[in-house]
Amino acid sequence: MEEGGGLYARPPIAILVMAGGLIALLFGIVLSVTFGAKDIHFLTVWDAVFHYDSSLKEHQIIHELRLPRVLGCMLVGSSLAVAGAIMQGMTRNPLADSGLLGLNSGAGFALAIIFAFFPGMDYKYLILYSFLGAALSTAFVYGVSASVKGGLSPMRLVLAGVTLSTLLTALSEGIALYYHIGQDLAFWYAGGAAGMRWMHLKIMFPWIVVALIGAFILSRSISLLSLGEEVARGLGLRTGLVKLLGGLIVVILAGTAVSVVGAVSFVGLLVPHLTRRLVGVDYRWIIPTSAVLGAVLVVLADLAARTVHPPFETPIGAMIAIIGVPFFLYLANREGGEL
Repeated sequence: MEEGGGLYARPPIAILVMAGGLIALLFGIVLSVTFGAKDIHFLTVWDAVFHYDSSLKEHQIIHELRLPRVLGCMLVGSSLAVAGAIMQGMTRNPLADSGLLGLNSGAGFALAIIFAFFPGMDYKYLILYSFLGAALSTAFVYGVSASVKGGLSPMRLVLAGVTLSTLLTALSEGIALYYHIGQDLAFWYAGGAAGMRWMHLKIMFPWIVVALIGAFILSRSISLLSLGEEVARGLGLRTGLVKLLGGLIVVILAGTAVSVVGAVSFVGLLVPHLTRRLVGVDYRWIIPTSAVLGAVLVVLADLAARTVHPPFETPIGAMIAIIGVPFFLYLANREGGEL
């Protein structure tokens, strides 16, 4: 964990990875805007971006559908990856992810209640109730895990998260069947960005940007906390305050993301692990690198979801799970002796 008395990090590699990630992200954005159910020539894309003409159908497709979708995927990918990195750093839990610790199912249960009892609610309130559901489910998982003898451990957190996720998913599906909102909820659970519009970006953008800035500011404290709570306290860190602020940032990031694209899991599990292997264990580099790589992953997953079986769309969550599930099983097996 430490090298030469400091946190082990590779700043030059982190800079190269972020630069390469930004290039890949730009390439992915161009492909995402160009290809879809209707392929559009690159020159037309250029004109639509810089010389928009509302009378042209291709320009309307690019400006009203594809641009907000790809920009939303960028924000969602960065949010989920940074949320996962913060959770893994604070809990020292290699399996921590918003989907695995009950946060997604909590947000989904809150949305099921809204769809059933308050149909047509304004989107900004949907985000608010997603936050509430995510926060309550996360607090419950941590509370249950900490209440048993021996306190918090990675395995207890995962078991409590999976148990709560199963319960809340079952309750959500029961509500969906009884109130005939199964289609809306099924789309949300599958995960997809087809409904992304500028209105959604306008609401989610300030929340996510503020939370990402907060994550960058908190990154040094999370690095110290990842060394162990006793070590962090010995170095003068106010661990309780850091955990509170970190938890709030995670809820904002993941709650906003899942309220837009649904229950997309494994982004926060995959990306931080890859990032740590590349740049070391200093969260001052892990968090910005995870933000870039998370955006790349979700943008490319969305592109694959739209092009793998045209004209039908494969849910983003399914595309990422194809990679995420085997990785989770490998990681759980590798860490089994320590859990």
